[in-house]
Amino acid sequence: MRLLLLAVSAFAFAGPALAQTADPVVEAARVAGTVGEQSDGYLGVRVPGDADLAKRVAQINIQRRAVYTDTAAAKTGVTVVDVGAATACQLFQTRGPTGQYYRTPAGEWRKRETSAPIALPSYCGR
Repeated sequence: MRLLLLAVSAFAFAGPALAQTADPVVEAARVAGTVGEQSDGYLGVRVPGDADLAKRVAQINIQRRAVYTDTAAAKTGVTVVDVGAATACQLFQTRGPTGQYYRTPAGEWRKRETSAPIALPSYCGR
């Protein structure tokens, strides 16, 4: 439940930062199924092998971690991991059109097959 409450405030901080990280190469890889959102709030490379893509994903994740760190520092008792997980809850609800991949907390990559909501991890409070 704490993460659900944190999600709203974390995404308020993370939203603008995530929007700024839009990279056309990464977005194309997301559409192609090579890259997807992970349950920890970071992007993951689902199909390894492209060094440039891996570097671009790493750069976005560095930016995300900076936002998560700043957000956690502004809140008592909240860790960077909490902020990342809360952001993942929001991202799973707002990103991931049909056909795109996401990674569950168990490490399994799943393809969103329908427009139905993604089953959220238990820590999302749903």
